[in-house]
Amino acid sequence: MKVPTPLSQGWTLRLNTDRGTPEGAPPALAGTTVPAQVPGCVHTDLMAADLLADPYLERNESEAAWVGRADWTYATDLPRRDSTFERAELVFDGLDTVAAVRAAGRLLGRTRNMHRSYRFDVTDLLANGPAPLEVAFTSAYTEAETIRATLGERPNSYPEPFNYIRKMACSFGWDWGPTLVTAGVWREARIEQWSTARLAEVRPQATVAGDGSGIVDIIVELDRTATGRSRPLRLTATVGGTSSEITVTPGATTATVTVHIPDVALWWPRGYGDQSLYECGVELKDDDGHVLDAWERRIGFRTIELDTSRDVHGSAFTLVVNGTPVFARGVNWIPDDVFPARVSADRYRTRLTQAADAGVDLVRVWGGGIYEDRAFYDICDELGLMVWQDFLFACAAYPEEQPLRSEIEAEARENVARLMPHPSLVLWNGNNENLWGFADWEWEQELAGESWGEGYYLGLLPRIVAQTDPTRPYWAGSPWSGSWNHTPNDPDHGTAHSWEVWNRRDYSDYLTTVPRFVAEFGWQAPPAHATLERALSERPLTDGSPGMLHHQKAEDGNGKLNRGLAHHFAQPADFDTWHYLTQLNQARAVATGVEHWRSHWPRCAGTVLWQLNDCWPVTSWAAIDGDARLKPLYFEMRRLYADRLLTLQDRDGALVIAGCNQSAATWDTTATVRRLGADGTVLASAEVTLRAAGRSVALEALPRSVIEFGDTRREFLTADADGLRAVHFACADREFAYPAASYDVRVSQDGGRGVAVTVTATGLVRDLVLQADRLAPDARTDHGRATLLPGESFTWRVTGWEQPTAEAADRALFCVNGAAGRE
Repeated sequence: MKVPTPLSQGWTLRLNTDRGTPEGAPPALAGTTVPAQVPGCVHTDLMAADLLADPYLERNESEAAWVGRADWTYATDLPRRDSTFERAELVFDGLDTVAAVRAAGRLLGRTRNMHRSYRFDVTDLLANGPAPLEVAFTSAYTEAETIRATLGERPNSYPEPFNYIRKMACSFGWDWGPTLVTAGVWREARIEQWSTARLAEVRPQATVAGDGSGIVDIIVELDRTATGRSRPLRLTATVGGTSSEITVTPGATTATVTVHIPDVALWWPRGYGDQSLYECGVELKDDDGHVLDAWERRIGFRTIELDTSRDVHGSAFTLVVNGTPVFARGVNWIPDDVFPARVSADRYRTRLTQAADAGVDLVRVWGGGIYEDRAFYDICDELGLMVWQDFLFACAAYPEEQPLRSEIEAEARENVARLMPHPSLVLWNGNNENLWGFADWEWEQELAGESWGEGYYLGLLPRIVAQTDPTRPYWAGSPWSGSWNHTPNDPDHGTAHSWEVWNRRDYSDYLTTVPRFVAEFGWQAPPAHATLERALSERPLTDGSPGMLHHQKAEDGNGKLNRGLAHHFAQPADFDTWHYLTQLNQARAVATGVEHWRSHWPRCAGTVLWQLNDCWPVTSWAAIDGDARLKPLYFEMRRLYADRLLTLQDRDGALVIAGCNQSAATWDTTATVRRLGADGTVLASAEVTLRAAGRSVALEALPRSVIEFGDTRREFLTADADGLRAVHFACADREFAYPAASYDVRVSQDGGRGVAVTVTATGLVRDLVLQADRLAPDARTDHGRATLLPGESFTWRVTGWEQPTAEAADRALFCVNGAAGRE
């Protein structure tokens, strides 16, 4: 049986000075080593040795720039091999990025791709005892700049050369992330010892037959030793207790074993059915019946289609799972840490569970990051989160010449094979915004005929998917209209990215288009107040203070935030008001888009919010900030992505009520629609019957008596049904005659579930938010904003608050008509 031995202990790190000592390197590093963690990276090892200040804090990122320009060597000792095995191999699941690997002084090989694994034969080197191992990393900048000098300039949305190296692009910085160019052994390293043959690759292709049975064709690639080539082998596959066995003839290195399972239980996205998973195991035996190697995963049975048929609106982009069209309630996922080795299985589970709890059913793994760890996809399988997986190309022209082309092909083949067992994976996507860049960002003129990646997205990658994972659809890019007959970001065809709104327009402009599938859209806001206070020591905090601006990476980001506020609010009087209003504006902007687009299902078949998570403390589009605190947007997403959403929408110049029902059951309800005065007086009212069949939207007209405003500055609408509320104000907040906020606050223990903070309004209270982190840094609440009418109450439940008082709760409450809280 193959025996793996992890190489996680005894590593050291040293600075290579062959090319000189970089300016900024601490003198204590000269001629010495520090303990190293594997998996890990240089930055985290230096921080652990107190040789590097945390680059996530203050403006320390700038002081850490030298690390990415330096060369580094990781070293340890390899153990003596067990002579009972024919082969010993050194395996790296991930090296970041450009490295020379030497054992016992011998060069085993060179690497230049973070997104691949590597395997080296060390059988002879370990025959006589332990051997020293060194992995010498060259700065990623050195490699990228060398390739750029060789192949020539290509357009890039950012100034760093990430498109010339197969490395996590966002380690070179992004409009939400720091520039921290890493190096290190970032995934598991081990020695594997085996004899005769091993399983080099296992690809289970699970399909569902017309009679409801499941078929798994398991394609196996084998490695054999010299003596193993002449021996027949036995391959046994077991799926859910059903087994099948074949004989592999001598010399053969490829085989397929098929297992049939009657009446399979299907895997469904969350909200559509159960997430049925089957244990799938493969055993490789020699002709004497001894087990040589084994492989295990969980798989699922479901059908995935991508409906791109033409209709009166253009051409669709609708995921169809097990024959059921799905409105995708999605989020974009970026690496949860700039140092990805720090993201544990538990951290994945926490973040993805937060997504599921917010109603998300699709997670798009964005193309400027990484192919995530197996744990990520295992958890998505369990939670019913569909995975849209980008190939790793983003916001730049990528050369198609060597040495990049062969690296990209090897990377794609390996990762398609690695991820295909997961039923949650529903779509392969060729790139992020590169087809759009070529067509609409003047790349074509700048390139002047040079390669830029089209051959990958429209040639190489779809061919690899068709050969390796034919059960899943492939889409060439996002945004992409399906062909060059339409501009890539044509909202009537395929996928669209909506960024004009954030960059140049008010979020009300979301209402002007109905894209077929909104794969990116979003609005910025700062992180939680406690996150800012931990990351920045400057006092007082202001929106324009040096630290705040350093932790704002978007071009003119604060300018866009403030212009976005100006459409709706008067100039904020202080930082606390600015902080509350920008977070509120983020939630409102996203709500405007999602409510509008959901109400147009099935014409619009999905929204994928940019973005779920952050990788450090920063002002960004995220719903969960860099310290894992939930922004008001998170709770708004939970409302917007619930199975049932009540909203007031414009149709042909008149307000209608929409009941968006993503559940399977019919939604029969009666909505109470009222036009009220600013003081809470009911000016008009109507009862409206809504009947939305499963997976559909019901639209009902409203009586003119309700929707005809007398004075938009003093009147507004509410619609209430089944505990859901929709609110419509016909003018900007700065124009509305709000009464001063008037409410009472009561704090009580909530039966072991934390502290209940109950607010009872004595007048209109618009968009009341409890910022729990102002009560205690670790405090959490269970709800976001609430609009209360006179006499109404709302309760937030708070955990992590040890010394509750009504006065403290009052200071942590913010609303539009009393934005800075009350003293």
